[in-house]
Amino acid sequence: MYKYTLVSSTEVVELMESLPFYAHPLQAQSHSFMNSLLSSKLKSRFLCTSSLLSPEISTTTSSVRKESSGGAKLKIAHTQLKDNWLASLSCPFPLGHGYSANGSSGGLNTTSDCVIGVDPDVSGAVALLRTNESISSAQVHDSPHLQVLVGGRRRKRLDAKSIVQLLHSFNAPIGTTAYLEQSTPFPQDGKQGWWSGGFGYGLWIGILVGLGFSVVPVPSLAWKNKFELSGKDTSKDDSRRVASELFPSLSPLLKRKKDHGRAEALLIAAYGKGLNLNLETPSVLEESAAS
Repeated sequence: MYKYTLVSSTEVVELMESLPFYAHPLQAQSHSFMNSLLSSKLKSRFLCTSSLLSPEISTTTSSVRKESSGGAKLKIAHTQLKDNWLASLSCPFPLGHGYSANGSSGGLNTTSDCVIGVDPDVSGAVALLRTNESISSAQVHDSPHLQVLVGGRRRKRLDAKSIVQLLHSFNAPIGTTAYLEQSTPFPQDGKQGWWSGGFGYGLWIGILVGLGFSVVPVPSLAWKNKFELSGKDTSKDDSRRVASELFPSLSPLLKRKKDHGRAEALLIAAYGKGLNLNLETPSVLEESAAS
């Protein structure tokens, strides 16, 4: 028969701790396998997390670099486009070609410093400033135009043949720089105004380049800012006032409101020449204007 002895729970625990523990081989292998698997998972998870974070940071850095380099390349591209545009408007004849803008033979007149200013509107004008052996002169002419029929209505258009003849009379050397105000259409001008402005601008470019001049387009704000003529409080009358101050000998030709085209052509030429209101105005020995 078996005898049963009552023992306390404390004694049971002490007895269990005193017994040796032998792990089954399969359990040991399973335990080792689980440990290695868990370790590999943790490592792979850490590596995956690192691989996910690093490209994100590097991508952000590379994107910033790409944006900066892209902006620089875009700026270079825009500069190149502008240079190409100006090159296409420059004098098409090589130096010493034996051709001058007045149609006579001869090369560059190196002793002359001429600048042309053009307001390309049909109501505009063309001005010539010349400095030859310390003698300064200025002249301004209304843009030649004629009446044409457009849709049964009479409208003014620039006279290309007369413009060529006028520019020939300047006797300006080949390669002379002509500063031409850029055509800027306004919504209130309407379709006819847009067409007329673009037509005049393109016509002047073609004639000037064809005659051997180098054309430099000038935004209206550029020369107006120089002579403090930009802003809501200024008008075309202010252009006539400033031109009269710069060229007092030509002030009789700038008295009428419709003479604003002459004033603007003179100011565009003065802008190209680098004249300022605060400097002494050069003596004007020659003056003329076409009716």
